[in-house]
Amino acid sequence: MKAAIFNPYLDTLGGGERYTLSFAKVLLEQGWDVDIQWMGESIKKMIEKRFGIDTDNLRIVNDVKRGSGYDLCFWVSDGSVPLLSARKNILHFQVPFRNVEGRSLLNRMKMIRINHIVCNSNFTKRIIDEEYGIKSIVIYPPVDTESIKPKRKEKIILYVGRFSQLAQSKGQDVLVKAFKKLLRSKTIGRWRLVLAGGVEVGVGDYIKKLEKEIKGYPIEIIKSPDYKTVKDLYGKAKIFWSAAGYGSNEKLHPEQVEHFGITTVEAMSAGAVPIVHKAGGSREIIEDGKTGFLWRDEKEMISLTKELIADRNQILSLSNNAMVASKRYGYEKFEKGIVGLI
Repeated sequence: MKAAIFNPYLDTLGGGERYTLSFAKVLLEQGWDVDIQWMGESIKKMIEKRFGIDTDNLRIVNDVKRGSGYDLCFWVSDGSVPLLSARKNILHFQVPFRNVEGRSLLNRMKMIRINHIVCNSNFTKRIIDEEYGIKSIVIYPPVDTESIKPKRKEKIILYVGRFSQLAQSKGQDVLVKAFKKLLRSKTIGRWRLVLAGGVEVGVGDYIKKLEKEIKGYPIEIIKSPDYKTVKDLYGKAKIFWSAAGYGSNEKLHPEQVEHFGITTVEAMSAGAVPIVHKAGGSREIIEDGKTGFLWRDEKEMISLTKELIADRNQILSLSNNAMVASKRYGYEKFEKGIVGLI
């Protein structure tokens, strides 16, 4: 059996791209031949470095012809609905697109060829179903909970996410400002802030501005770390911060907030307590006060962090709860969901 995969954002190497490649991995393990549309074989080395995913059996092709001649086509939408022509077609939404004329007559006609519409969270599903007039299903992204484990913990607050400033800001600048204020309180001791993430696409001069802002502070930026480095950071960090989507209007621009939050779950798997912005898919992941904290503004984020740092028993309790909760998003559950579709 032969499958075609298309993701227009593949070189951004973010959570949605891990989702796509995990889908490919399931197919390969089920005995499928898998073609991914992209220009150039170099993407395979980038995938292996960032995600630790074996790409030996993946074939990179210039054009999968919208599934023509394939038994299965998995297509990541950019907001549009393609006219797919494989024997079975799966359309995936990783972004909660709004105001894209989703219910147009042309889209409704194209949807006839789609067998399954899959979203990465209930947050994304709610908006997609309303926009396109459909009933999609949710298969949560897979998280490598088997290999992302706690190590000897250090006084590290970590964030992992792209530095791209295109469709969605991950808010590293917000974290830098908050950490400086946290240091000025002079009650937290020798903590460090580490910001790690891809710089391949849409960064502009954002990194240079951040590097200027962090001079003289215990803040480190790690550009495009490999998978081994990321796992090591998760293992050592005690706290995971996220300000993704902070300052955006979730109702008007849902695409600007966290659609799910793979790196949050990865951090939880390693026992890092998440303190993340209360928006989007993060509300599905974190049980506030039990597996982490959800904050509404910068002041609350700083206050919650100070409280956690000062209470060793609380940080241990939340860390253990976070590790247990992360197991809901393991690869096996994802695999079961995908096999059920194909």
